[in-house]
Amino acid sequence: MCRRPPSSSVRAPRAALRGRPRVARAMAFSETNPAASSLPNGDCGRPRARPGGNRVTVVLGAQWGDEGKGKVVDLLAQDADIVCRCQGGNNAGHTVVVDSVEYDFHLLPSGIINPNVTAFIGNGVVIHLPGLFEEAEKNVQKGKVFDFHQAADGIQEQQRQEQAGKNLGTTKKGIGPVYSSKAARSGLRMCDLVSDFDDFSERFKVLANQYKSIYPTLEIDIEGELQKLKGYMERVKPMVKDGVYFLYEALHGPPKKILVEGANAALLDIDFGTYPFVTSSNCTVGGVCTGLGMPPQNVGEVYGVVKAYTTRVGIGAFPTEQDNEIGELLQMRGREFGVTTGRKRRCGWLDLVLLKYAHMINGFTALALTKLDILDVFTEIKVGIAYKLFGDIIPHFPANQEVLNKVEVQYKTLPGWNTDTSNARTFKELPVNAQNYVRFIEDELQVPVKWIGVGKSRESMIQLF
Repeated sequence: MCRRPPSSSVRAPRAALRGRPRVARAMAFSETNPAASSLPNGDCGRPRARPGGNRVTVVLGAQWGDEGKGKVVDLLAQDADIVCRCQGGNNAGHTVVVDSVEYDFHLLPSGIINPNVTAFIGNGVVIHLPGLFEEAEKNVQKGKVFDFHQAADGIQEQQRQEQAGKNLGTTKKGIGPVYSSKAARSGLRMCDLVSDFDDFSERFKVLANQYKSIYPTLEIDIEGELQKLKGYMERVKPMVKDGVYFLYEALHGPPKKILVEGANAALLDIDFGTYPFVTSSNCTVGGVCTGLGMPPQNVGEVYGVVKAYTTRVGIGAFPTEQDNEIGELLQMRGREFGVTTGRKRRCGWLDLVLLKYAHMINGFTALALTKLDILDVFTEIKVGIAYKLFGDIIPHFPANQEVLNKVEVQYKTLPGWNTDTSNARTFKELPVNAQNYVRFIEDELQVPVKWIGVGKSRESMIQLF
């Protein structure tokens, strides 16, 4: 009797892309990227899947983003077979430095620098096609987001400012509107674009007119947009595959190293982040399964990336923020400007309450501690270890923003090291107080630190085990 091979319990859109730029040999999109073909059908002639199959290694941000995930992915991607993006859009920004050349990534997985990998963009990612091709071409030289989604995002931000006196601080890349279209079942996916362009065009017109009715000041050249999209369709069609089938084959075929690069970070997650000042996707480990169409038993190592201090872009509660000379020094030494927006990042001390919360959700198996060298000039370093509300320690990370704004942080003060760490290449080469700082974090979180970053290059990542 033929038995159907196991598949993910999540029914999701899918995607795969193959390209030829110098930075990558191949790429693959899931067909159901918001802009499907058959699941494995259990034919008797198909080889049986190996029990369990391959495991994916996941890299996730543990704070509010900008932790240095790209550098960790770059290290792991050097011997990977497939690198994946599972959520977000071109609102994410990762920077990788290789041979003194700086690469910026927004939609493409940063692991694509390895010329031997296949880059897979899963169904949980929303794709702005002009941005995708521009990014690929720039890096060669050195769900779909339509342009009207981006324009609508800007109008929404303006309306929030006028009505409430504040906005969410979005990147204005159209991420919120396109995920809204997806939830409303009016969005268009990669499979729609590459299947029947006439049908796609009619649905596009309906969607565009819906946006125009909601935002009367929004100007859309519908025919012009469709003409551009037709050109993109011809370029992207060879890259689009059934993502669920593609990844199933990778997981249950010969041994492969599969790497998943999370965008944004735990505290920006639509469900678990500091709502409403969050992004529109699931940036935590659950987003890996729903954003790639794979079962949870194939998740292996989950690495949390933690900056040695804390930063945040835009507004929202930030308990350990230092709106003073300390914050300015961290901002200046760390060059804390957003890769996507160029905005200054707010800076503060490391927050262990926040990190424990992120660990509860994601189950980190190890941490990468980045930018330790930025703390080289401090004689004392504070670490947030608890929150108090009305004088009493609270046992959890508050979900409500108004409550989070009111907490008082209880700090532990540790001695600094006043020594340049940028040339250290082993843990023993770090000053004793820097070693103690790392061990303190490990002890408090009960998660081992696997890497320590003391600079921008690959070589400046110290591996402990």
